[in-house]
Amino acid sequence: MYLETIQLINYKNFASEYFNFDAKINCLVGNNGVGKTNVLDAIYHLSQTKSYFNPVTVQNIKHGEEFFVIDGKFISDEKQESIVCSYKRGKKKIIKRNGKIFERFSEHIGNIPIVIISPADRDLIIEGSETRRRFMDHVISQSDKGYLQDLISYTKVLAQRNALLKYFAKNRTFNADSLAVYDKQLSFYSKPIFEKRLDFINKLKPIFNKHYSDISNLKENTNIQYKSHLQEESLEDLLVQNAERDRVLQYTSKGIHRDDISFFIDTYPIKKFGSQGQQKSFLIALKLAQFDLIKELSKRTPILLLDDIFDKLDDDRVIKLIDMVHKEHFGQIFISDTHFERTEKVVQNTNQSYKIFKL
Repeated sequence: MYLETIQLINYKNFASEYFNFDAKINCLVGNNGVGKTNVLDAIYHLSQTKSYFNPVTVQNIKHGEEFFVIDGKFISDEKQESIVCSYKRGKKKIIKRNGKIFERFSEHIGNIPIVIISPADRDLIIEGSETRRRFMDHVISQSDKGYLQDLISYTKVLAQRNALLKYFAKNRTFNADSLAVYDKQLSFYSKPIFEKRLDFINKLKPIFNKHYSDISNLKENTNIQYKSHLQEESLEDLLVQNAERDRVLQYTSKGIHRDDISFFIDTYPIKKFGSQGQQKSFLIALKLAQFDLIKELSKRTPILLLDDIFDKLDDDRVIKLIDMVHKEHFGQIFISDTHFERTEKVVQNTNQSYKIFKL
């Protein structure tokens, strides 16, 4: 699958813009602030039903306007598919595939597999556990709709349990039987989520290690560890054991909503002890492993978005990353950069067809 054309109306800084893309490599070149990353984000939006950089929908409308539209035409198995994402202030966002509106956005996830490598990915290392859970959920959901539905159901029940705990505190009451109803539901939905996350990390590790070795040329031992309360015992038992604690806290303190991933180099946390270069290599390897795993699990080649890689990465890492583009392993690729000559020189060396768009 590849993106043939995209039309943007009132999306971020674009009033109206149209692009006709190459099936292999597309470069968006221009000064900072002209909207290169916004084009990549619009492509991501069509795939994942939301922005990668700003998930608050209303803030993606061009200033002073009332709505935005992203209209993409994809080629899949030699047939054209239309994906349209639109939003008007005060209304619900709409996602349409070939003119049919999705009742639930989750039905669309996985139709257009995608991976983005961006300077913003450093959040995976420096931010809290929610960011790393989103990473796991994003990868798994692109090839497993059952996982996404379980996750949605778990999140809904969790919100209901937390609301009940707040009700107990406000009204100075407590009913263990009422809480047990939610405990059973959370336990039911959490088990397959936990198992699939564990399986995901086990599959990701060897792919990641190979990419890290290729990119860094270093002999360090890297590791990714999955942490979950369910590694201790069943969630239902944990919820019962922590019922009094949850009652005081007024929220659910145990569960897969507290899962995390830890990143290590030579047994040391990369967040505290990894150099800037090691962290960059780690993140690129992680995203390339994500690409490989999505391709393997979904049996489809993801679209690859490379945001501002030349300015944010050193020459060695850029060369290694672009060298990989020579392989048929990759499908359609989008690159944003600030220097036309540099970009053209790099993509010419890939021996692939390409287009360069000056913004």
